[in-house]
Amino acid sequence: MGGQAARNQDETWPLECGCVGQETTGAGGLAKALRTVPVVLDIAERVRRANPDAWIIDFTNPVGIVTRALLRAGHKAVGLCNVAIGFQRKFAKLLEVAPADVHLDHVGLNHLTWETGVRLGGPGGEDVLPKLLAEHGDAIAGDLRLPRAVLDRLGVVPSYYLRYFYAHDEVVRELGTKPSRAAEVAAMEKELLALYGDPALDEKPALLARRGGAFYSEAAVDLAAALLGDGGSPVQVVNTYNNGTLPFLADDAVIEVQARVGRTGATPLAVPELDPLYAGLVANVTAYEDLALEAALHGGRERVFRALLAHPLIGQFEYAEGLTDRLIAHNREHLTWA
Repeated sequence: MGGQAARNQDETWPLECGCVGQETTGAGGLAKALRTVPVVLDIAERVRRANPDAWIIDFTNPVGIVTRALLRAGHKAVGLCNVAIGFQRKFAKLLEVAPADVHLDHVGLNHLTWETGVRLGGPGGEDVLPKLLAEHGDAIAGDLRLPRAVLDRLGVVPSYYLRYFYAHDEVVRELGTKPSRAAEVAAMEKELLALYGDPALDEKPALLARRGGAFYSEAAVDLAAALLGDGGSPVQVVNTYNNGTLPFLADDAVIEVQARVGRTGATPLAVPELDPLYAGLVANVTAYEDLALEAALHGGRERVFRALLAHPLIGQFEYAEGLTDRLIAHNREHLTWA
């Protein structure tokens, strides 16, 4: 709800408080959740009335919170993100192998994940992550816009969204000196629509590659095929209930991991014990997501404030107060309770 104009606000007003402005995390991500969850639940309910057996594949941001809202309401839903398939394709190119031969030890929450292993041939195959970091660490770090030394010290490949956590102040300074990503996307979409209006256009515009969302169509078709039992990869990275996979989280937390996917849904594969360096952040953001969902479902200034105070990118009383006021002011027309 609100389109790119609302997203543009999500990416700008948090900067007034010295906090990152982004559409899926921090204060901007909470604003998007408050606008989005009620709309998606309404759509899902209409889908259920039309076909109770239908699956909903959710890649509406923030995916973790929206997917949890759908599952809590009893919908047959699986969340999907393109971070994992993007890494799979990138690593396959670096390793000079077919993408289907690359399997990721992918763990965390949506937009808060780490590749703790890169395996050839299957989930139990040889882990070539050390080789990747040794031979291609500079290229991987460059894509993530993180120092090579960070990857070497961690020994894993973080999602590029971890830059908002690992280099927060640097990102805030950068965001304050250039147009928002929403403004850039809106300009691209306007240009793309003009291109699509040309009946002579017979190939995908090169500009589309800059829009974001690479490989989503392939990931979505693969997931749909597996859920319908019509093929598809049996193991895929999805967002689904934790159900004991990460023992420090509640069963009904939504995590993003490798899962076995079939007609009955997604069942997470077992993962090794998560390093406290990552587990602590996962637990913290999960607590925020719990509070964010309560705010999205029930509204109220105090619920918004509690979610913002809990977020590790905010976490200070004065920031949370200022951001709460700004969030409500900029989203009043989209919040039924405001």
